[in-house]
Amino acid sequence: MTRAAKKRIVVAITGASGAVYARRLLQLLCASGVEVHLIISPPGRRLLADELRIDPPTAEALVGGRLAESIIVHPYKDIGASVASGSFLTDGMIICPCSSNTLADVAAGTGANLISRAAAVTLKESRRLIVVPREMPVSQIEIGNMLRVSQAGGIVCPASPGFYLLPQRVDDLVDFVVGKLLDLIGVPHDLKTRWQPPADGGSPTD
Repeated sequence: MTRAAKKRIVVAITGASGAVYARRLLQLLCASGVEVHLIISPPGRRLLADELRIDPPTAEALVGGRLAESIIVHPYKDIGASVASGSFLTDGMIICPCSSNTLADVAAGTGANLISRAAAVTLKESRRLIVVPREMPVSQIEIGNMLRVSQAGGIVCPASPGFYLLPQRVDDLVDFVVGKLLDLIGVPHDLKTRWQPPADGGSPTD
């Protein structure tokens, strides 16, 4: 019997600033009925504590209520966890936010921890891997690592919100980025993140 149609997505949180993106992503994935397999690096745990005052980062603390039932948390160092195997079917993986260190691990295919191991499995199985760098500026080393990930089949999706929808709140900017991630991973949403051409035929750059 094949796996049920319910989506199964791996989410990793690392130490680049942008914890609010990770929390909103988790909330919307769970609200959409996705089975989320969550991995948090040690710097990611500190990020959640520093930026969101979430410590310890339990599923309940991250998304609250019954939504937490959709999250399975895996230890960062457990390279024998289910998500480390290609036999464990998933619909892809999102690393949000993705630190430069984690980007380097993924680009090099080290598999030294569960995040880089799960990313390597995602690539080798030709599943969708999305990395969300937020740090800036970037050096030639980081640019090279982004290129290697892209050449291996991954998608580099920087946390760079657009302004053509005239955002009014920080939450609007966060939703813009998260909406793009949901589009890339194939999860429907009702966020207002897509540009629609005006009646006069203009463009957002006019």
